[in-house]
Amino acid sequence: MKVTIVGAGNVGATCADVIAYRGIASEVVLLDIKEGFAEGKAMDISQCTSNTGFNTRVSGVTNDYSKTADSDVVVITSGIPRKPGMTREELIGINAGIVKNVVENVLKHSPDTIVVVVSNPMDTMTYLALKATGLPKNRIIGMGGALDSSRFKYYLAKELNKPINDISAMVIGGHGDTTMIPLTRLASYNGIPVSEFLSAEQLENVAKATMVGGATLTGLLGTSAWYAPGASVAYLVDSILNDQKKMIACSVMLEGEYGQNDICVGVPCIIGKNGIEEIVTIDLNDAEKQLFEKSAEAVRNMNADLKSVLQ
Repeated sequence: MKVTIVGAGNVGATCADVIAYRGIASEVVLLDIKEGFAEGKAMDISQCTSNTGFNTRVSGVTNDYSKTADSDVVVITSGIPRKPGMTREELIGINAGIVKNVVENVLKHSPDTIVVVVSNPMDTMTYLALKATGLPKNRIIGMGGALDSSRFKYYLAKELNKPINDISAMVIGGHGDTTMIPLTRLASYNGIPVSEFLSAEQLENVAKATMVGGATLTGLLGTSAWYAPGASVAYLVDSILNDQKKMIACSVMLEGEYGQNDICVGVPCIIGKNGIEEIVTIDLNDAEKQLFEKSAEAVRNMNADLKSVLQ
């Protein structure tokens, strides 16, 4: 099985490293526009082989999409971060052009691939990829919810002082500081609601910490995080390639689900060999429904800035 990762920056390279180390795919191709950058990252990862024991072939290429042919999954991490003085519309316009060009090029060589979108703003870029290609919605997946949920579990485990792998929790809604919705009501520790162990105030603090989890890391690191995002992409790719049928919160086109239409936003999905195999509907209470509607509206407003790119 073959995976292409477009964008060999920190997130893309970490994703490639995790996929290789865990043997998720037999071949990984890193592609970047910067001369020699993807080749160097691929070489560095490959030189871990004798010490870590993986057999995945990792290669790098500069802007030659023919080398990505017959990829089962293509991950798009390309794009630029928002810079001082740059408006949201300018960021969307630049990244939309990049993502549209990437997805069109990879489909020339891998017409049956499943596309995983990581580029920000992620929900809007997922919507763009779907609209620009006309692919069935099961084959275009936005990754954000997997990352947000992993951060939610981290903060819950920290507050509980319990092992993180004993925590079950999910974040839905848009992939943004003000649009994501940590479902504290449904979070559990070994099947027991976390509300049995934590006060309402503690849960509120956990939710707030989750929502600014990315910004917190940016403040500490001076740049965006990459270990957890890269691992979250690999986790999603693993469920696709190995048909694991995991339930993962992903950004997907909604057509009536959760009362929404013509929008890509994070909801629980069953992920398998066909990509999005099922959108899982969970019963939200009135407060959660209001938050979801507000989140969807914010994403929809952001999508409005795509008009010129989609014309």
